[in-house]
Amino acid sequence: MKKNSALDSALIAKAANYVETLMKDDTTGHDFFHVLRVVEIAKQLSKNQKVDEEIILLAAYLHDIDDPKLVTPSMDSRSRYRNFLEVNHYPSERIDLIAEIISNMSYSSYVAGKRVTTLEGKIVQDADRLDAIGAIGIARAFAYGGSKRRAIFEGDLDDDSSIAHFYQKLLKLPSLLHTPKAKQIASKRIRLMKQFLKEFHKEFDQGKRQ
Repeated sequence: MKKNSALDSALIAKAANYVETLMKDDTTGHDFFHVLRVVEIAKQLSKNQKVDEEIILLAAYLHDIDDPKLVTPSMDSRSRYRNFLEVNHYPSERIDLIAEIISNMSYSSYVAGKRVTTLEGKIVQDADRLDAIGAIGIARAFAYGGSKRRAIFEGDLDDDSSIAHFYQKLLKLPSLLHTPKAKQIASKRIRLMKQFLKEFHKEFDQGKRQ
């Protein structure tokens, strides 16, 4: 894999515009602002690293456009990100590098036993996971829960509510991060999230019927 190579700025800009068109109206917390944050965090994590920045940026921009939580798979089973790259004559071996990242980076993929193997993949995965915690992570959790008509909380950490999702997934993410910088960022964000949950449960319990 090439390291610190010259970026194809035109292709990256085209990818950004393409993804913005697809995600600009999203109300699940996976909108284009989420994509931009993942891109910027990935850039931070890439600093002083011998990585292929072009692969990182393209994977970061394109990572959500085929997410089954958000879109219905196309009839021909061709991913939109792969089609976009092929139409723009991107080398097939580099498309495969991006595909390896995108297909293995989600939490559901982790639960299924899949892992990203390259440093580029670990950086993009860390960036995506960081955007799921902290103040933004709290807001996104409720945006996604509302879009799926989930209750805020039903009193059980094993239920299908938005609050239960914090315990089932979000609080586990810091322990799954790869890079030292991501772990450093996560420590502050997870403290905020835990403080929010502490206050939430206090207020929720006060509202219980006696």
